[in-house]
Amino acid sequence: MESKVKAESVEAYIADFPENVQALLQQVRTVIKAQAPEAVESISYGMPAYKTNGKPLVYFAGFKNHLGFYATPTGHEAFATELAPYKQGKGSVQFPLNQPIPFDLIDRIVAFRKKENADKLKSARN
Repeated sequence: MESKVKAESVEAYIADFPENVQALLQQVRTVIKAQAPEAVESISYGMPAYKTNGKPLVYFAGFKNHLGFYATPTGHEAFATELAPYKQGKGSVQFPLNQPIPFDLIDRIVAFRKKENADKLKSARN
């Protein structure tokens, strides 16, 4: 079930889903916030979005049959082997709702993207 209402906050976005999907979306949010507590949380492109150092970190979205996770192309390229079992697009991956969501993998991708954003900031300053 994709959200039909344009949410003003991540809380409102998550609340628009059935309880079982809400729980998964909230877990993804918790993983992101634990790995990148300094990330700025917002709604962008109609979904929860996170930025560090002014740069996109990751996004996620709920759908009828899957959870969409968007870590930009570099985030997905770095974890290509582990993401191979899942349906993917450029910079996106679909985690089916009828399978365990790989929260540990999401955590590692967020950590990678956080470091990547920090490295870009350092390079820009040099």
